[in-house]
Amino acid sequence: MDSSVDHTSSIGAVFFDLDKTIIAKSSALAFGRPFYRGGLIGVGDVLRSTYAQTMFRLAGADHVRMERMRRYVSELCTGWSVQQVTAIVGETLHALIDPFVYTEALELITDHQAAGREVVIVSSSGAEVVEPIGRLVGADRVIATRMVVADGRYTGQVEFYAYGPGKAQAMRELAEASGYDLADCYAYSDSITDLPMLEAVGHPHAVNPDRALRRIAESRGWPVLEFRSPTGGRRPVLAVAVAGCALGVAWYAARRLRAAPGARSPTPQGMPSTGP
Repeated sequence: MDSSVDHTSSIGAVFFDLDKTIIAKSSALAFGRPFYRGGLIGVGDVLRSTYAQTMFRLAGADHVRMERMRRYVSELCTGWSVQQVTAIVGETLHALIDPFVYTEALELITDHQAAGREVVIVSSSGAEVVEPIGRLVGADRVIATRMVVADGRYTGQVEFYAYGPGKAQAMRELAEASGYDLADCYAYSDSITDLPMLEAVGHPHAVNPDRALRRIAESRGWPVLEFRSPTGGRRPVLAVAVAGCALGVAWYAARRLRAAPGARSPTPQGMPSTGP
């Protein structure tokens, strides 16, 4: 596998970002269709999440996109039942996530665990999504965004946002509690937004990096890895892009239709229509 993995070091940890590092998609947006079938979101939200998923896979996520996604997801999930979300994720996890797990990531996880390191997934997606994905790929721990819950439902407020400096701080706290020396630890990510996470360890790696992270990795001599083999089939990039653009146009048209005077909302009966 990766020749930079040290098999002689003492027990430590390896920190993996999730989206475009372990899986070839956005975990936060992966469950749009089953959430729709469960009555949690409307048609417009499905189209919007599908379009956003396509753009994420093609262009990645910078700070502006991540902040926009955080606000969107926080507003969208307000009032949802935590129990229902957990059940939907559990029922659809293998079908929606399994085919998009990078084979190279699984091999790297196995390699590090064989060297005696704990594998920790650090993701800005919600814990209800990240924890089962962590179990799926064999991770030992996860650090994920946590939403405030009251009476079994999400309030829309964020208790902890695992993003940017927040990821690095959570890693330092875990290292202190677990006795890791971060100088001996590894980290893997695709995004410039995870620069604090990568700088927190002694062995940073860029995986499928965006342009900004690639420039920094090359200037600092960090290893750059290319993961290209999801465990399941995937449509060609061109077909995905065409489908994503078509869905984006359809979503925009649906919004204009809903906004027209006297127009009926395409949102399922009993479901509130969401904003942009």
